[in-house]
Amino acid sequence: MKEVVPEVKRIAVLYNPGNPLSPHWLKGTEAAARALALELQPLSITGPNDVPTAFRDAMKGRAGAILVASDQVVNLQSAQISALALSNRLPTIFGLRFLMDAGGLMAYSIDALAMFRRAAYYVDKILKGAKPGDIPIEEPTKFELVINRASRES
Repeated sequence: MKEVVPEVKRIAVLYNPGNPLSPHWLKGTEAAARALALELQPLSITGPNDVPTAFRDAMKGRAGAILVASDQVVNLQSAQISALALSNRLPTIFGLRFLMDAGGLMAYSIDALAMFRRAAYYVDKILKGAKPGDIPIEEPTKFELVINRASRES
């Protein structure tokens, strides 16, 4: 986001506090923000009614962009998030490519198709008798940065 919108100083972060991974994700995001001299404004989303409130708070806090955490609860609100981002002229980055279809500016994520293909490899091994605990854990190696040229966010 800093490269696409270099003047951004404050980024509102929409996340689900009910997700047990959120504290770890936020900690890493805050570390990255500090390194880029960015201020984060964490705003919780637990359902559709929280989205307008989060955007009001983002605007009051003078956020210059929106970072949307990848979480099922938050992902279900992508259309509403994109609509509010467009109407408030806030560039938005999603954590999954398909969520940009609702109108986000960009997405940075793992290559989900490659991940699903690799999951099939694990399923095959397990069905052939391998113990899941004996199969090594793999981290993604392919990431995608996708910019929505049709977005009218900024």
